[in-house]
Amino acid sequence: MRGLVLAVAIAALAPVGAARAQTAADSAGIRAAALDYIEGWYAGDADRMTRALHPQLAKRIVQTPPGGQSTLGEMGAETLIGYTRNGGGRRTPVALQRKDVRILDIFEGAASVRVDAAQWVDYLQLGKWNGQWKIVNV
Repeated sequence: MRGLVLAVAIAALAPVGAARAQTAADSAGIRAAALDYIEGWYAGDADRMTRALHPQLAKRIVQTPPGGQSTLGEMGAETLIGYTRNGGGRRTPVALQRKDVRILDIFEGAASVRVDAAQWVDYLQLGKWNGQWKIVNV
């Protein structure tokens, strides 16, 4: 019985999905999508932004002004691509542009990524969509 308990305890400590560990290609695809997102933003490159996003992207932000009520801002892929095309990110001086990408987790066809940008941090959720990693939530 003691051996069975030990075996169960060891199995419980094993990484979830170890048999389906990420591949180098998945890590590269996830990183590429995140960089297309942030570098595309800074460069005003709508093609890179389009390549990074799932068409049904949901980007949300909770904003609370001092002493005010919180609001939830939302935008989809088309709006973000339009802001990119119009040069929203080009207003950030090159010296201030940060684009640190950290893959936080990957499991099967889902990934979470942290992007540290100039004045904010974005948490991206990606899905492997038709063989390509696409950002579905920010």
